[in-house]
Amino acid sequence: MTPSRDSVHDSLYGYLAEKGLRRTAQRDAVIAAAFSTKEHFSAEELYVMARRMNDSVSRATVYRTLPLLVESGLLRELDLGGKTKVYDPNFLEHPTHNHLVCLDCKKIIEFEDQNIELLENCITRRLGFSPKNKMVKIEARCDELKLRGSCSRRPAESGI
Repeated sequence: MTPSRDSVHDSLYGYLAEKGLRRTAQRDAVIAAAFSTKEHFSAEELYVMARRMNDSVSRATVYRTLPLLVESGLLRELDLGGKTKVYDPNFLEHPTHNHLVCLDCKKIIEFEDQNIELLENCITRRLGFSPKNKMVKIEARCDELKLRGSCSRRPAESGI
């Protein structure tokens, strides 16, 4: 079930109230932008999306709101091996999904698999742990580049 924008707002603003923080139009735009996409995004990409919704949104607001979204449990911060962290707006809807990251074009594909979930549970329990948070990241090279010599999603090389 996809969380509604209202339920995300209610949950976040309850969390902010506990911390003594107030609701602002700029924060609303950042939240709306974060949950208006199914794609992973960086802080800078979120800034651009939020500015489209409200041109008074500042980078500072984005960079202050992102940790609040993560701390509140509404957004997941991921380190998928790039220079910047990305944020996953889909984990409320699919809390056990995993990621396949193309090393060539940097495309991120989400997937769920009952066998991986079972294996994760077996491994953690066998080693004496109770799983609380799990994430599988598979890095791979896409077949499109191997088969065609180019990938339509790969950024163009500059100067070539």
